[in-house]
Amino acid sequence: MDKERITNSESEEEIDEQISVRQSDDNGVFASVNAEHNIHCLTVIGQIEGHYILPPQNKTTKYEHIMPALVAIEQDMSIEGLLIILNTVGGDVEAGLAISELIAGMSKPTVSIVVGGGHSIGVPLAVSAKKSFIVPSATMTIHPVRMNGLLLGIPQTLSYFERMQERIISFVSKNSSIKPERFRELMMKKDELVMDVGSVLDGENAVKEGLIDSLGGLSDAVQCLYSLIEENKCDKFVCKKKTVDTKSAGSTTKSAKKTTSKKNGTGSRATAKVSAFREYHPRTGMTAKRGTTDVSDRS
Repeated sequence: MDKERITNSESEEEIDEQISVRQSDDNGVFASVNAEHNIHCLTVIGQIEGHYILPPQNKTTKYEHIMPALVAIEQDMSIEGLLIILNTVGGDVEAGLAISELIAGMSKPTVSIVVGGGHSIGVPLAVSAKKSFIVPSATMTIHPVRMNGLLLGIPQTLSYFERMQERIISFVSKNSSIKPERFRELMMKKDELVMDVGSVLDGENAVKEGLIDSLGGLSDAVQCLYSLIEENKCDKFVCKKKTVDTKSAGSTTKSAKKTTSKKNGTGSRATAKVSAFREYHPRTGMTAKRGTTDVSDRS
């Protein structure tokens, strides 16, 4: 961008800010100024922090930061789409599900891409977008729900774990192409993880299982998001056009009805006038009987 083309009312700092890439917020998220579409990039990295604060040396994604950011993105009219980059080892189950539900409930186009890893609760996060991508070198670990700390070895605890696990299976199966039975089978698979049961899927196998939509990189995810944005705009335009056409058709129908009624009214009044003229002789002041054909003045 040439600085001479910018009006003199703008300061040099504003010009430099427009020329360079601007930082959109304090979470390390950047947005390009001269992009084809204005999209927001949301990163889910490290461990997802839930109700408990993790040690300071852990790289975390705090759900109390992500959730209001998603609400702001949904309301911001300048943002046309959301790109979610995932490289997470998992974390708090309820926090991850809460973020996943918010992403799945957004009206704006959303695309996710798994790079590095999308393990544990990162699986629901990956499938929560309208379209999901994974790079060939990335992996996704599927395993049952587990919890650290003091637990009570009673049937209620096991029932709680089972119900939480069913919540994850239901969400993943509804937002991807994998069947609940197959996902549960991968979750309980033995002899693959050293200290746990479960499965590790690389990028190609994740697509074959129907867990992820497509295999691709960053450019593929961005182009897919652009396509979704354009489709969304076309759908809105068609809906608006249909609404306008429906309103115009309704108004045309109403005007036609009014015209018809007016014509009918005019016709009835004209008929009344004609019949009154035929039944009344203006010169003699005498009223002719109905059925009388000759009411002329013969004098």
